[in-house]
Amino acid sequence: MITPVHALLADPAFSEGTAWHRVQFRAHEAVVREGEQAKDVYLVLTGTVQVTGTVEIDDQRRVHPGICELGAGQMFGELCLFDDEPRSASVFALTDCEIAVVNGRALLDYLDTHPAQGYFILRHIVETLVARLRTANRRFLSVFSWGLRAHHIDRHL
Repeated sequence: MITPVHALLADPAFSEGTAWHRVQFRAHEAVVREGEQAKDVYLVLTGTVQVTGTVEIDDQRRVHPGICELGAGQMFGELCLFDDEPRSASVFALTDCEIAVVNGRALLDYLDTHPAQGYFILRHIVETLVARLRTANRRFLSVFSWGLRAHHIDRHL
């Protein structure tokens, strides 16, 4: 599927080598790490990556559950376009991958100077974020429900 982001990468006004570049990652290699400060946005060109987070069990124990897997045509790292917070998750290559690393500042400049194309790119980003938020809400409510039942709080509601 050709997304607006794919069309962006093909636009001569957003040239490879300046606004974005390709990077090869081997299976199990870190693409981004939770807590890093960065402005790049990523588009999976080939392969599959896994997004993971950190959950603190207590002061001594942390686990890193998988949040989701992303394949060719899917993007990640787009939150950095909208705030200056550190990365909220880590991403690891599950398979050998080719990833387009998009300079976030160059992307924002492009969106400002090409509003007609920028609309479709931003719409695609928002649609992606909305889908992820809906999934996160379902997961949160499922875990919340489990917690209510596990602690027998549901009997008092």
